[in-house]
Amino acid sequence: MHKAVDLGVNFFDTADVYGDGRSERLIRCLRSERSETIYVATKAGRRLDPHETPGYNAANLRSFVERSLQNLGGDALDLLQLHCPPTDVYYVQEAFEALDQMVTEGKLRYYGASVARVEEALKAMEYPNLQSIQIIYNIFRQRPALLALKEAARRKVGILARLPLSSGMLTGKMTKDSQFEGDDHRSFNREGAAFDKGETFSGLPFGIGLEAVETIRPLVPAGMTMGQFALKWILMNEGVTCAIPGAKSVTQSEQNFAVSDLPDLDAVTMSSLEALYNRKVAPYVHQRW
Repeated sequence: MHKAVDLGVNFFDTADVYGDGRSERLIRCLRSERSETIYVATKAGRRLDPHETPGYNAANLRSFVERSLQNLGGDALDLLQLHCPPTDVYYVQEAFEALDQMVTEGKLRYYGASVARVEEALKAMEYPNLQSIQIIYNIFRQRPALLALKEAARRKVGILARLPLSSGMLTGKMTKDSQFEGDDHRSFNREGAAFDKGETFSGLPFGIGLEAVETIRPLVPAGMTMGQFALKWILMNEGVTCAIPGAKSVTQSEQNFAVSDLPDLDAVTMSSLEALYNRKVAPYVHQRW
């Protein structure tokens, strides 16, 4: 995290359920050790049990905000995002009025929504004070570019592209023999056993994803890792405000940051990736999310 800030990163995405608040507290420690301004987007809603629409009420949302404020420090959250709520929440005006009230009170500076589906993004953007949409957008999930990203640009709503490396699949480092720990969603959620299937490998069957990666591999220019290639593809779309890859090491932070200065992908490569998506990937994911 320090290396990322050294390089110029000033925006971190987290959630109140990541490590049951530990992720937020780590960012608080980072902020206390740096002089730079660091903006933080966190999320709320997944602490609900059961995770159902009625739980997205003013009292619960306020309690989640207060807890995140304690974890992160400060008087206001920079950006609070609803954390992939049930679709019906986007039709509950009172939930968004509660967020508006907390902005008025100074508890929140801005709010947005992390969504599972394109249709949810379009519905959320109907609320005039919503400032951002976080959505899965990567080489294996290209549907947002058809309408959602364009509508966000029209409404001046920021787009945070999550799962940019498709749960690590787009690093090109996985094989059919790759093993994952039992508590890793890449092990237990491939069929949506715990949460939306689309959050794991973008919803692609593992074997199909590996086949697609091998088709992509020859397209990666010299001097660029496949992970950097995947991130560069995302940043080629002007509708994207920010991609949010993770990093578990200094080296990964350095590689992620370097993407912005890498040369753009050429038109032939972009067309090849679109064709790959239409041929190999779209049948599994396009109409689902």
